[in-house]
Amino acid sequence: MRKELKDQHIEALSEELKGYAHLYIADIGGLNSVQTSKLRALAFRREVKIEVVKNTLLIKALEKLDVDYSPLFPVIKGETAIMLSQTNNAPAKLIKDFRASDKNLQKPVLKGAYVEESFYIGAEHLDALVNIKSKNELIADVMAALMAPMHNVISQAQSGANNITGILKTLEERNA
Repeated sequence: MRKELKDQHIEALSEELKGYAHLYIADIGGLNSVQTSKLRALAFRREVKIEVVKNTLLIKALEKLDVDYSPLFPVIKGETAIMLSQTNNAPAKLIKDFRASDKNLQKPVLKGAYVEESFYIGAEHLDALVNIKSKNELIADVMAALMAPMHNVISQAQSGANNITGILKTLEERNA
């Protein structure tokens, strides 16, 4: 590959990486064409972009960015695919669910990830990454916590109103 073509690839890859908040590095090598198609279709439905990249080009693209991605450099070897997402745990759930769909699958394997401004190196962090709550999940939890006391007050007021209505009906029936 000519130098100017490499530079174009590096520039395009670094621009693409800037557009996503979360980066996963995985090994999807060894999957047959049917499995790869299933993985890509599942990734598309979950809004995860998968791209197989050359290791040296990925490292050079990461070096151009504002974040210091150097903790990921040691795992960028062998067959490398990047998984990009705006949702922090979507690629981790994708890897776990895809492997669970067929017990014989050993791939994809998580090599490393940059999620919520933290680095996770190695496949042993997959479960931790799956359990990280997304921004929307955290907002829903906070909203539920804030609304719970209000919901209790409203339901108690409504049950009290029903009790008063019942008492008034009973008194009315006795007087009639």
